[in-house]
Formats: sequence, C-alpha cells, structure tokens
Amino acid sequence: MIELSRPTRKRIQTVFPQNQWSTVEDLLESRCGDNLPFVEPSHARLAERIRFAVLKLSQGDLAELQRQIEEAHVDWRDVLMVAGFGSDSSAHRRWKP
Repeated sequence: MIELSRPTRKRIQTVFPQNQWSTVEDLLESRCGDNLPFVEPSHARLAERIRFAVLKLSQGDLAELQRQIEEAHVDWRDVLMVAGFGSDSSAHRRWKP
C-alpha cells in the first residue's frame, strides 16, 4: 500500500467536507495506489499524481470520486489528461484547490 502524502491529505481537506475526510483517505489508500494497473509500490510519486487527478475531477463529490477512481482502474492516463496533469509530470503540484 502506498500511504497518502501530506500534500494529498491537505488537498483532501480542501476539497471535501471534514465529515468525509476519513472516507476519502480510505478510498484513496485502498483503491487508488499500487493496485492500479502498472503502478508498483515503489511508484509513490505516480500514485500521488493520480490521486490529485481524481480529487480534482471529483470536485468534492464522493460519488464522483469513486467514479474517477474506477476510471483510473480502466486507464489512469485518461484521468491524468482530463485533469490537466497528463503532459507535465509536475503539473499536479501546482494544483491548489
């Protein structure tokens, strides 16, 4: 399992209401990490990039977050592109919700 980074937790707390933080954290840790296709446990930076993308695309909606995580399981590159993080491997770091 790839643990959530501090920047990921900060974005969760910005995008989602406090009563959903633990649910969102659990979803990202259990469903959006090294269990994605071609994401290995050593790929923490890639996992963070994908997590930022699904958070951005969710717009603070839990059902949409779950849908975006499912999309990432089909092809996380599409999720990165839609979020605007596909062409620049550091673009996600500049996203400040």
